[in-house]
Amino acid sequence: MAAFLQWRRFVFFDKETVKDPSENGKNFQLPVGIAACDSGRGHIIWFLTRSLQLSSFQAYKLRVTHLYQLKQHNILVSVGQDEPGINPLVKVWNLDKKDSGSPLCTRIFPAIPGNKPTEVSCLSVHETLNFMAIGFTDGSVVLTKGDITRDRHSKTLSLHEGSCPITGLAFRQAGKVTHLFVATLEKVQCYTLSVKEYPRIELDTHGCALRCSALTDPSQDSQFIVAGDDCVYLYQPDERGPCFAFDGHKLLTHWHRGYLLQLTHNNKSPSKSDYGSRQTSPSEKHILNIYDLDNKFIAYSAAFDDVIDVLAEWGSFYVLTRDRTLYMLQEKDTQTKLEMLFKKNLFVMAINLAKSQHLDNDGLSEIFRQYGDHLYVKGDHDGAIQQYIRTIGKLEPSYVIRKFLDAQRIHNLTAYLQALHRQSLANADHTTLLLNCYTKLKDSSKLEEFIKSNESEVHFDVEIAIKVLRQAGYHSHAVFLAERHMHHEWYLKIQLEDLKNYQEALRYIGRLPFDQAESNMKRYGKILMHHVPESSTILLKRLCTDYHPNKDSADRDSLDRPAENKANPEEFIPVFANNPRELRAFLEHMIEVDPFSPEGVYDTLLELRLQDWAHEQDPGKKKVLQEAALSLLRSDNTVFDKALVLCQMHNFKEGVLYLYEKGKLYQQIMHYHMQNEEYGKVVEACKRYGDSEVCLWEQALGYFARKEENCKAYISEVLQHIDENNLMPPLLVVQTLAHNSTASLSVIKDYLINKLERETQQIEEDERKIRQYREETAHLRAEIQELKTCAKIFQKTKCSMCNSPLELPSVHFLCGHSFHQHIWCFPCGFHTLQDLRCFDDFSLVSEMRK
Repeated sequence: MAAFLQWRRFVFFDKETVKDPSENGKNFQLPVGIAACDSGRGHIIWFLTRSLQLSSFQAYKLRVTHLYQLKQHNILVSVGQDEPGINPLVKVWNLDKKDSGSPLCTRIFPAIPGNKPTEVSCLSVHETLNFMAIGFTDGSVVLTKGDITRDRHSKTLSLHEGSCPITGLAFRQAGKVTHLFVATLEKVQCYTLSVKEYPRIELDTHGCALRCSALTDPSQDSQFIVAGDDCVYLYQPDERGPCFAFDGHKLLTHWHRGYLLQLTHNNKSPSKSDYGSRQTSPSEKHILNIYDLDNKFIAYSAAFDDVIDVLAEWGSFYVLTRDRTLYMLQEKDTQTKLEMLFKKNLFVMAINLAKSQHLDNDGLSEIFRQYGDHLYVKGDHDGAIQQYIRTIGKLEPSYVIRKFLDAQRIHNLTAYLQALHRQSLANADHTTLLLNCYTKLKDSSKLEEFIKSNESEVHFDVEIAIKVLRQAGYHSHAVFLAERHMHHEWYLKIQLEDLKNYQEALRYIGRLPFDQAESNMKRYGKILMHHVPESSTILLKRLCTDYHPNKDSADRDSLDRPAENKANPEEFIPVFANNPRELRAFLEHMIEVDPFSPEGVYDTLLELRLQDWAHEQDPGKKKVLQEAALSLLRSDNTVFDKALVLCQMHNFKEGVLYLYEKGKLYQQIMHYHMQNEEYGKVVEACKRYGDSEVCLWEQALGYFARKEENCKAYISEVLQHIDENNLMPPLLVVQTLAHNSTASLSVIKDYLINKLERETQQIEEDERKIRQYREETAHLRAEIQELKTCAKIFQKTKCSMCNSPLELPSVHFLCGHSFHQHIWCFPCGFHTLQDLRCFDDFSLVSEMRK
């Protein structure tokens, strides 16, 4: 039960006396003898418009006792008398239609329960026009079901019988269920009209006086209000709800837009039989209270003289008094009401009021801010921070943070920053500040709770959090956060640079997807190779052959991809800068697994093997290393230029000569032997490669000619080959050997004799051929002269082509050949002639035929 005396009183309504615009600002005068009032559809009955234009019509001949104006239809239901006696009539008026200038009366029927004459006490109509309930002073209730505006579409039945007068009726609609609340002086009951038998529930054993009941709006769940002298009770269709201790004798109860209006005076009701006691002393004051039940305050309270009724229309309350004065209570706007509450520091009430008035979030945030400022000034920092938290999303966080930077208020700042992160509105600076708060408070439990929250609840910048934790020395927390949120680079940085946990870092890389494992091994490979060379080499072998992450992969989605992943081993060679033994094992593994490895792999392995060969002292092992190096050269996977340079650098003779021969650099082979003064090898090279490059013999002769040593044997061998193949003129040979002081005439004696003999023989042969050619030339000239001056007799009888007897036409040549002229013999025969003179003969015959 809410204590009425504890409720605060406010003046949230402005009281004005309604002025008559047609009377130069004089007070508006109500009609005389008002017996019943109601409002709705923009009118106060009598028909008083907002512009105070008063209109009326005669509804009954004697008097009107009850009026009910529907809110959703322009229908008015009235109860009154047309003749003396107890004979109340119900009339239904359609205000949209006129009949002789008056509203159209669509239905008239007597309001008599069971043909017993009794007075009507109250009236209620359902907004759907399907139900109408009439209460009587004898305790009976008549229900009209169907279209209440027509006789033929409705039926009337007696719903309730009793001995106590009916004081209140109200319909409640919840979905498809319709209830009727019935209040008497002694009881409160509820009927369910949507069920055929109309079941009844008795809600309470005490009732209320006439006009002291009302129905709240749907925002209050359409509860039935019953106002007694001690308390005000609220009822649901099946039970009694809350009650409020509003003392005083109740004269009138209304509900409008969340407000409960009650008209009271201090005297208690003398007896329950006086259910409708409205007669008061003309000088007695009535007190009008307007309650806000949700926010628990009195919005307005004032005294009036002898009030007839209070009506709600056009957003205001209108108070009708017996002295014909009309007062208007205009509600103040929400901002004005809030400012009144702010002045009294009633922030909680202001918040509740703003929510009930459906103030937007910006407005509520401003109230929370002012409330927080008020509590902050009072020193209630815990309460202030709770209000500031409610401003998140509207109020700039820096406004709050600046107030709580003092070390003594760090726990309040922490609470605010936590809320900021929960709403995903924190930036990197806020995350940094929150983590610094945790570290300064040394609150490890809160810190762990923050970083170990579910992934769906993470509302902070993970990378910033890792940086702050690392800087503060919380390396284990930073590692956990980096691993959980797959910030691989940060995880490896902390493990390698801070924790020096190289084996764990290597294990973590082995769980990463291929692309990330490759990039991280390129970045951290040298460090890992220095500290854990064997494990690092094993991982690199996996990475460069057919890499698959370990089963506990940090990126589990990558396990579903069956694609073959293979890194380029050449890119990892720099990782082994200070680990030649591991590099050799890695490279040998690569060429064994993949013979088509990049050329850089073979070149590097060749360099390693040549280094081992050059430093090896054991002849047996040196021979093995030599064969291993040559096997790489023979694999054709090395780069020629690089391999040649390596062999030259390490003075690897076999490799150099092999590469020279492979590249057909025969002159380089001979020069190599010349540099090493290997005379026999020089001659051998000339014999082996001289057919490809004949200049080798000339170079060999020049080489030996420049030597001051006794090289007669080698010179003789070279001269013999030059002489046999006529590679150099004798004069050039003599000039070449003239530079050698040790070469005497005996060295070239045999060469010169042989050369002169062959030239003599050649001269004699040339002279013989000259004589022969002269004789043949003279013979041909004589034959030509004979052909030009003497006749030629053709006596051949057979074709020289087909060997058949000649037939005309035929072709005869001066050479003595004859052919048939047709295409099978003459053209073919002509092309097969071996004697060149036939061509001249053919030309001659052709000219003769022309």
